[in-house]
Amino acid sequence: MRVPPPPDLPDARRPMKTSRSRLAALGTSLLLVACGQAAASDGQTAVATATPPAPAQEAGLIDRADVERIIRTLASDEMRGREAFSEDALRAADFIAAELAAAGLESFDGAPDHLQRFGVLAYSMAPARAVVDGQPLSPDRFQVRYGVPSIRWRTGDVEVVVVGPDDDPTGTAVAVANSGVDALVLIDPVHEEPFRTISQMYRRPTQHVSRTETGTAVVALVSGTEQASYDITAAADVLERPVVNVVGQLPGRRSDEYVVFSAHYDHLGIVRALQGDSVANGANDDASGVAAVISLAKHFAARGTPERTLLFAAFTAEEAGGFGSRYFSSQVDPDQIVAMFNVEMIGKPAVEGPNTAWITGFERSTFGTILQEAVEGTPYAFYPDPYPRLNLFYRSDNAMLASLGVPAHSISTTPIDVDQDYHQVSDEIETLDLAHLTNTIEAIARGAETIVSGAATPTRVDPLN
Repeated sequence: MRVPPPPDLPDARRPMKTSRSRLAALGTSLLLVACGQAAASDGQTAVATATPPAPAQEAGLIDRADVERIIRTLASDEMRGREAFSEDALRAADFIAAELAAAGLESFDGAPDHLQRFGVLAYSMAPARAVVDGQPLSPDRFQVRYGVPSIRWRTGDVEVVVVGPDDDPTGTAVAVANSGVDALVLIDPVHEEPFRTISQMYRRPTQHVSRTETGTAVVALVSGTEQASYDITAAADVLERPVVNVVGQLPGRRSDEYVVFSAHYDHLGIVRALQGDSVANGANDDASGVAAVISLAKHFAARGTPERTLLFAAFTAEEAGGFGSRYFSSQVDPDQIVAMFNVEMIGKPAVEGPNTAWITGFERSTFGTILQEAVEGTPYAFYPDPYPRLNLFYRSDNAMLASLGVPAHSISTTPIDVDQDYHQVSDEIETLDLAHLTNTIEAIARGAETIVSGAATPTRVDPLN
């Protein structure tokens, strides 16, 4: 689960015409976490300590020993915290892919070996040229925030936004940066002091999923009008880093209706040592969720052909900004996704007690109500997210599909507001309640039953505008 986006770039979104273009624009506002990790190499090696995957289990059973085996492997010191863009993350991906293959799942969308490969592009500032109303601007009087590798703008190509002496320059610059549109922002020179802060913000490297585009914004400290003439040329320094999601599918009788079960497999990697320990193992965050996805894959595969097609996804780079789920979302038709069960940090009992789990964005669709009805008469219960002030609905991998209208929700149990192990080296398997964790996976399996069978269909989430 990600920390909130930086306060200097709050959300500001606009409607887009198609799912792909909407996704590109929304990505800017939802995913503003910069990451400066080293590029991963192409080498992929097996995990020496990993035990062989267990076969698909009998219907209706979640094997606690198998759940523990999966978490121990992913959260081991040998995995070195599974940081995105690292060889450690690639080893984790190979392990998960082997688990899905052993469960009998097919690859998705032609991706070989269940690995969905893509790249994340980092754009950083390079020399640029800007002329406004015939006046060449010195480099300290304008700044570019890149959404594409290069621009060549001439008068009339993009929208001009004017910030007058009495207007808010910072709020306007932030809103334009997050809008997903190409725009030139002319800021009156009276705002020279806040312009320095805006320039620092715009100068930060931006990151984007490869083969997607979003808006570029240019801010300039110069007076002007919306009819100003301009001539701007800029090209970013570009670095592409390869990453992989792990995706398997269980084809159903309805090939155009999908139910997604997901979690992220990356974590923070090697961090500052605390009492000699520098590995952020991420047992709860989110090896517990990945163990749930693998266990659910085995559970449903053992039952035979489902009514709806099931996708089981382990996303990369959630902690770095949600790039794995963003790429996955660009490869599916959101109108065909009936529901998304995103499993996040289920290793510790919830505040409502044992055998309970909470659902983010409960009020945004009938997803949660359907799960509640499905587990009536069992020991399990689902209830709304008890931490609405944390805006958790848009802080995990459900966010991108939810922004497109999919009833995509995260399921969790951890008391996130008081958890002492969250994003710490102490997030190890010894801190987890494995009986509770196994029961939660069983609850999700039962709760998903009517959606998987086609007997129930959640209402859609209102897409972001």
